[in-house]
Amino acid sequence: MIRTAVIGYGASARIFHLPFIDLDPAFELVAVSSRQAELRADHPHIHHYETGPDLIAGTDADLIVITSPNDSHFPLAKAALEAGKHVLVEKPVAIRSGEAADLIKLAETKGLTLSVFHNRRFDGDFMTLAELVQSGAVGAVRSLESRFDRFRPVAAKRWRESAGLGNGILFDLGPHLIDQALVLFGLPDAITARCRTLREDTEATDWFHLLLRYSDKEVSLHASPFVAAPNLRFALDGTKGSWRKYGLDTQEAARKEGRLPIGDDWGKEAPDCHGILYDGTSCRPVETKAGDYRLYYRALADAILNGAPVPASPHDALAGLRLIELALESSEKGCTIRVPFTLGDI
Repeated sequence: MIRTAVIGYGASARIFHLPFIDLDPAFELVAVSSRQAELRADHPHIHHYETGPDLIAGTDADLIVITSPNDSHFPLAKAALEAGKHVLVEKPVAIRSGEAADLIKLAETKGLTLSVFHNRRFDGDFMTLAELVQSGAVGAVRSLESRFDRFRPVAAKRWRESAGLGNGILFDLGPHLIDQALVLFGLPDAITARCRTLREDTEATDWFHLLLRYSDKEVSLHASPFVAAPNLRFALDGTKGSWRKYGLDTQEAARKEGRLPIGDDWGKEAPDCHGILYDGTSCRPVETKAGDYRLYYRALADAILNGAPVPASPHDALAGLRLIELALESSEKGCTIRVPFTLGDI
C-alpha cells in the first residue's frame, strides 16, 4: 500500500484527488496540509500539517500529492523528491520550463516516480476523440478545434485570477488542451498565439487562442470565460468526414454535486450528449466512452509499485510548458514562432 500525503485542501484536492485516493485500495491517505478549519473535521484520523514544507518534513508518506498554487509546485516538488518521496504534482508541473527540467533530472537521479496530473487524458470525450483519430473514422485528420469555454464574465477573487507568471487561464486550462494535442499528434512545427486579458476586473490572462501548426493539419486550442452558449468541445475534420462534440466530460460536475467515483456508471454520458459523426451524406451519433479518472491513480500505483510507465510523463508536461512559453512569446510579438526543439530534446 502506498502511504499518501496531500498538500493543499482546495477544490483540486477535494474534487480530483482525495476521493480517488480514499477509494483506491493501493493508496492509504496518511496526511494533509492546510490551514482550512474544516480539514480536521473532514479527516479526523490522519495527520494534519499547516504548510506543505511542514508536511514534507514530518510525514513518513511514500507519495506526496501537490495541489497548492502553481508558483509553489516547483519548490514543494523539489523538497519532496529530495526527501525521498514519490511526487504527483498538479499541472502545470512548474511555471518555468527550466524548473520542470530540474525536477525531472532530480527524480531520475533519485530513482523516484514523478508524474503530472493530466487527468484530462481520461475524459470520456477525449478518449472517444483519440479512438476516432486512431481508427481513421474521419480519414486523414486535417484540422481539430479543441475548446474549453466557460461563462464566467466576472473574475473570482482567487489566486488563479491574480497577476503573475503561472496564473490565468493559459496556465490553468492551457496545459490540458496542449497535452491532449501532444498525445494525439506530437509536437507541432510552429505556434501562433493570442493571449488576452478581456475581463475588466482581472490582470491575469483570461482568453487564449493557440494555433498549433503541423505539416498536414492545423490544431486550434481555445478558452474563453464569455461563452454562455452550448460548449463546442471538439470539432474534428478529415478527408472522410467530421465529428462534432458538445458539452464537457461529466466527472468534474459529478464530483461538485458530491457524487463519489464508484460504480459501473461513473463517467458515463447521457445519450443525447453523444457526438455526431458526419460523412458528407449522412450522420450518426457516436457513443462517448465513459471517462474515468480512477484510471490515472491505478496507473500511478502500477508505476510506483511495479515500475510501469507513469500515466502522464513529466517529459510530456515539460514539452507542454515550453509550448506555453512559446505561446506567450508569440502573443507578445504578434508572430508565428517555430518550435525549436523535439521530444527527443526533452
